[in-house]
Amino acid sequence: MTDSTGRDKFIQPWLDLYNDQISTRVEKRQRLLEAGHNPYTNGRKPTAQAKQLHKEFADVTKEQLASDGKRFSIAGRAMLVRDFGKAAFVQVDDGSGRFQLYVSANDLPPPDFAAYKLLDTGDIVFGEGKIFRTNKGELSIHVDKFEILTKAIRPLPEKFHGLSDQELCYRMRYVDTTMNEGSRAVLRKRSEIVRYIREFFYKREYLEVETPMMHSVAGGATAKPFKTHHNALDMELFMRIAPELHLKRLVVGGFPRVFEINRCFRNEGLSIKHNPEFTSIEFYEAYATYEDLMNLTEDLLAGMVRDLLGSDSVTYAERTIAFKRPFARMTMREAVVKFAGLTEAETRDPAAMLKKLRETELNPNNLKNYSADRLMVCCFEEFAEKNLLNPTFITEFPTEVSPLSRKNDQRPDIVDRFELFMNGWEVANAFSELNNPTDQLERFADQARLKEGGDEEACDVDYDYVRALEYGLPPTAGEGIGIDRLVMLLTNSPSIRDVILFPLLKKEVFFGEP
Repeated sequence: MTDSTGRDKFIQPWLDLYNDQISTRVEKRQRLLEAGHNPYTNGRKPTAQAKQLHKEFADVTKEQLASDGKRFSIAGRAMLVRDFGKAAFVQVDDGSGRFQLYVSANDLPPPDFAAYKLLDTGDIVFGEGKIFRTNKGELSIHVDKFEILTKAIRPLPEKFHGLSDQELCYRMRYVDTTMNEGSRAVLRKRSEIVRYIREFFYKREYLEVETPMMHSVAGGATAKPFKTHHNALDMELFMRIAPELHLKRLVVGGFPRVFEINRCFRNEGLSIKHNPEFTSIEFYEAYATYEDLMNLTEDLLAGMVRDLLGSDSVTYAERTIAFKRPFARMTMREAVVKFAGLTEAETRDPAAMLKKLRETELNPNNLKNYSADRLMVCCFEEFAEKNLLNPTFITEFPTEVSPLSRKNDQRPDIVDRFELFMNGWEVANAFSELNNPTDQLERFADQARLKEGGDEEACDVDYDYVRALEYGLPPTAGEGIGIDRLVMLLTNSPSIRDVILFPLLKKEVFFGEP
């Protein structure tokens, strides 16, 4: 029968995919409805959580529990059912842990026991009764009220502690975290890390702010942006690659300490440490220098590892990363000399560096017009980064590759900037901010020229930001820290996708749709 509303052509192809297991569950759902049970009910509030009960009654004996007769209710997903005909044990996961319900035909009202008989693993259930300890010593609730709150149509994976296909784990995170406590633990730790960062800056009187995610000018970093279009205004917009310029506008406007935990978007490739949509924190402090932020970063990261992990080191892929203060400090040129095997004189010689870079997969033809400073950066990226295991501050970046950083007073060819590396990854980037509007306009113009020449990562001229600087930006230092990579390190996660709830994946195609 054709649906007069036209919905059937969208619904029926999906229903046609149902296998026998799903169809059986659909039938059980119908039987619940016919018996007067809403299989998607609402309004049941549990009085306890599994974690709380296990903690509260850990040392209480079977006899004490029997005499107390305390009542509790639990709600969660039925993960295991051991059925003995007229009685059963149902293991429920409520998000804090697992707890066991004891179901008996002798103690439940007939409608409730009939509902239990339509139970499948994966269903969301509610049970209420007296807490007791079984003969094997397991804490349980002897329920005299039982209800299926949500009938799960799709069965959970069997014989796995999670999905066996890693891409399915990312695509169907809701199944992965249901089955895999390890995945849940990583994502809980991410929440703890973000909360720790927030509280760290709150204690230092930073103001948390929110800035736009759509920009009319792509700026704040060197990266290729995502483009979008606003129909009502008929204007091209860019998803932000960094919140930096808006945050510094706030410092101009009288907020001396600001931070934002932000989502940024960069139209770049995927790797184990890159996702086009990522999370970072950026913070700015007036009357501070990049050297002040080195000390602050040590406080933040060493304290985080100590307070959240109870140690002064972490293990990542069987490598120990020590967070003991002070962190190592090295100039970029020193790192190139040490790890690329070049002399200091050769780090200023384009021919010598091009010869060295031929050992890598870089195409020398793409580098032949690079200056000595840009080639030194390439040598650093190719030879030095991967050797920076313990937290290491790299300083003295060339001015040419730092369009928003303040030039060093004694050496205008370098800027007052650092990047923090650990496990061979860049985790943080900071500098004393450029607050000279004339200098900033010239550097924006240099970037725009590079963009005209085909550099897709170069930024445009942000004239409004130059105008803001002309009103006066106090001496300021700012920093960005990549939260995703930090969580990877602190949870020993091999891929950035493991620490992002819903990482970007190729579109899943249903029914031949485009």
